[in-house]
Amino acid sequence: MSQLFVAMQDQRSRRWTPVARLSLENGQYRFVYTRGCQEVPGFEAFGRLRDLDAEYVSYELFPLFANRVLPKARPEYSRYMKWLGLSHADAFEELTRTGGLRATDRLELIACPEPTEDRRYEIRFFSRGLRHLAEECQRALDHLGIGDRLYLMRDEQNDVDAMALMLRTDDPVRLVGYVPRYYSADIGRLLTGVGPTAVTVYVDAVNLDAPLHYRLRCRLTAPWPEGFVSCAGPEFEPMRQSKKKLPQKGADPSDARIQ
Repeated sequence: MSQLFVAMQDQRSRRWTPVARLSLENGQYRFVYTRGCQEVPGFEAFGRLRDLDAEYVSYELFPLFANRVLPKARPEYSRYMKWLGLSHADAFEELTRTGGLRATDRLELIACPEPTEDRRYEIRFFSRGLRHLAEECQRALDHLGIGDRLYLMRDEQNDVDAMALMLRTDDPVRLVGYVPRYYSADIGRLLTGVGPTAVTVYVDAVNLDAPLHYRLRCRLTAPWPEGFVSCAGPEFEPMRQSKKKLPQKGADPSDARIQ
């Protein structure tokens, strides 16, 4: 089963909280709200997915997420796939790479890491916050190549996220953005558990022709410690599990509710 958590940003605190989970299993999409939605002030259910205690199942991607997938007919589609590092992709894989970000709302999809076959923690992500950096830091991206080593720096005095992790080059030292904040807790535990030298970050791609938020793609890898659990915490737990009743193909995905 593949799964993505839907994170929502609170406008006041700017904190990101997982409020729902989208999964793909045996060709069926499943959607449930998580207990994190109870932590977001004034939280409202999405569209026609009104029941916080229900689980929704559909053979088609729910409209909330389908609208975040770039149509293949768009002229920039092949370039877009190159930025993501994909030769071709289904909608779920595309959302895993992009996070489904849109300028019109405060939602982002979080890929929950799972141990690889050789028991490693491995994630790919786009560097965040580049637009807030000085121009000389942005220009430093021009000199990066695939496989170049990057280094993590804690930003403990960050007013928004005390666990924030910055990315820097080695020589000369230049800041090149942030690790997405929803991975900060995981990586912080890894840095403490397996040690800083065992957690490595490399340049996966530099897309000089892409918008800033797709400019620098990174790969982080570390040993997966015994007993380590990613995406842990009550905010990731579903509100309630229900008995399964599958919809018919061609039905409106928003009506695919499990009673």
